[in-house]
Amino acid sequence: MTKKVVVYQIVGHRFLGVNEQGDKVMIDGDQPATGPRPMELLLMALGACTAYDVVDIMRKKKQPLARYRVEVEGERAETHPKRYTRITVTHIASGPNVTLEALERAVHLSHTKYCSVSASLNAEITTRVVLEPWEGEEGEG
Repeated sequence: MTKKVVVYQIVGHRFLGVNEQGDKVMIDGDQPATGPRPMELLLMALGACTAYDVVDIMRKKKQPLARYRVEVEGERAETHPKRYTRITVTHIASGPNVTLEALERAVHLSHTKYCSVSASLNAEITTRVVLEPWEGEEGEG
């Protein structure tokens, strides 16, 4: 399967990315910025990719997440091409029936088997899992 996107220069280091469906994202290197920088988009892509997997896996385990976020932090090399050398992905979730064991397993499966963004990166990627206490109603989520 081949995917294609087009990146158009707006002005200076400001670009518009467009996918085959016509969805658009502003990519910015100018100040003041009107959108994320390319390397920030890479971290966002990793976070979204693994989140997609984790949500699906937890739903299949009959432990849907009521609250969920992914925090991604990357350390870049000092010299060009200044790639990410180390990335930490923290999954923070809660839900009425969510167990830490199931969440850890879902995160592990995403990062080792399913997340294509993770597999495409040349960086050391570590994961952290935080299960927050569920304070909602039993039927919520």
